[in-house]
Amino acid sequence: MIEGITVYDVLAVSTIIFFIGIFGFVTRKNLISLLISTELMLNAVALNFVIFNKFLYPGQIQGYVFSLFLIAVAAAEVALAIAIIISLYRMDNSVDADDMDTLKG
Repeated sequence: MIEGITVYDVLAVSTIIFFIGIFGFVTRKNLISLLISTELMLNAVALNFVIFNKFLYPGQIQGYVFSLFLIAVAAAEVALAIAIIISLYRMDNSVDADDMDTLKG
């Protein structure tokens, strides 16, 4: 590990990031905020992949590969979600999640 930083420190940071994402997802009504909260949760998971790989299998790269795959999936998810949000905004002129059940057209 890095001098002075333990696995528990990194896991604590990852847990905090994940729960900030959950809190944001539960409390926000804006679709962009929900997307950002989802990205925070995915980044916390990627951080866990890296730290567990570093701790359990120091000479191998599986955790890094999983993290890169997760980042690629997150990028595809963001591209698709932004396209859907733009389409919904053009239909309803709003990006609030509460307004999505009353779409016109």
